[in-house]
Amino acid sequence: MVEPDQPSTARMIDFWLGGEHHFPVDVAAARDFEQAYGPCEPVFRELRAFLGRAVRAMAARGVDSFLVFGAGVPTMGNVHEVAPDATVLYTDVDPVTIRLGQRLLAGSDRAGYGYGDATDIGTVDRAQLHRFVPGWGRRPVGVVFLGLAAFLDDETLARTLDELYEATVPGSLLAVDFDTEELAGFPAALAMMGPAFRMRPPAAFVPLLGRWTPTGDGIVPIARWRPDGPPAQVPDAFHGGVAVHSPAC
Repeated sequence: MVEPDQPSTARMIDFWLGGEHHFPVDVAAARDFEQAYGPCEPVFRELRAFLGRAVRAMAARGVDSFLVFGAGVPTMGNVHEVAPDATVLYTDVDPVTIRLGQRLLAGSDRAGYGYGDATDIGTVDRAQLHRFVPGWGRRPVGVVFLGLAAFLDDETLARTLDELYEATVPGSLLAVDFDTEELAGFPAALAMMGPAFRMRPPAAFVPLLGRWTPTGDGIVPIARWRPDGPPAQVPDAFHGGVAVHSPAC
């Protein structure tokens, strides 16, 4: 694989998770961000742990196929590793990440990787969708929507989640997270996130879900969402939860 000359958030997260699929340019960018904010490893390890807990909860409700947007590197406890009996279609918009994901999943008959823009479900390859999410549009599926809300304005985010609601059937589940206003206290780090980055107060999170209804756990700091033990002591940078396609939880 040709070494990229630009860092990738996906590969920076792989570095913070202790993975092996990143490059010096990603490490340098990760170190620069840590200089502006502080240690990121505990935060992103907890975010990945939240993903695992959410996926296991979705699988416990009968979901056996997942569509993942903004998937990043498909290792270090990503969906198919947490739910090995499920089928998973990972998608992203970054071509380098997609090629890496395809290489890592080559030969798998349960997980695939392709292009997919969360704001336009039509960009997902239909053949891949039907292969790896065979119940799409006919039976409940899991949609993983992590790390994306912060880069969509309110109107686009609400429309996107509503389109995903329309495309899925009752009983489908959505794993979602939101960035809090944590970075407001770290202006240098906030500047590194770029002009598209949007922090939101917790009161704004649930209304943006539209017809998706959070489970009884609510949309809460990720460390407090069904923790396996005492909640991890990490900065309150992300809130998240699981929401269901139906008015009842």
